[in-house]
Amino acid sequence: MARALIVYATRTGESQKIAELIAEGLRFSANEVTIKDVNEIKKESDLAGYDIYAFGSPTYHGEMMTRMKSFLFIAEKADLKGKKGGSFGSFGWSGEAAERIFDTMKNIYEMDMVDSPLMLKGISVDGGVKVAQDYGKKLSARITA
Repeated sequence: MARALIVYATRTGESQKIAELIAEGLRFSANEVTIKDVNEIKKESDLAGYDIYAFGSPTYHGEMMTRMKSFLFIAEKADLKGKKGGSFGSFGWSGEAAERIFDTMKNIYEMDMVDSPLMLKGISVDGGVKVAQDYGKKLSARITA
């Protein structure tokens, strides 16, 4: 059984809901999942011991939340090279946060990423529940790939 860590930043609760649905998708494949608000991660050792990572933040005014930016500096110190990963985010007009997190995980941390970030306007739009669960399944599939 693989262990997954999902870390999210949220303002309205939408990114937390997406994180919980990604976790469901991971659990469908019998993975153990831990979900944490970005404020719960204080040091790089808080990221140790997981096989799969998903980081997410909403996009506000073209940017990810400041708390997520600070977290990414902590995560840079953790040894995530080669680990499986994905990113996600909610947005109103654009989805830059999820893309920037994805690029950081892939290019700076050198993680083995799913094909693309998950960007949702909300879980109730365009089948968002299933899309988020399927993203969790894709993350799980990276372990067996």
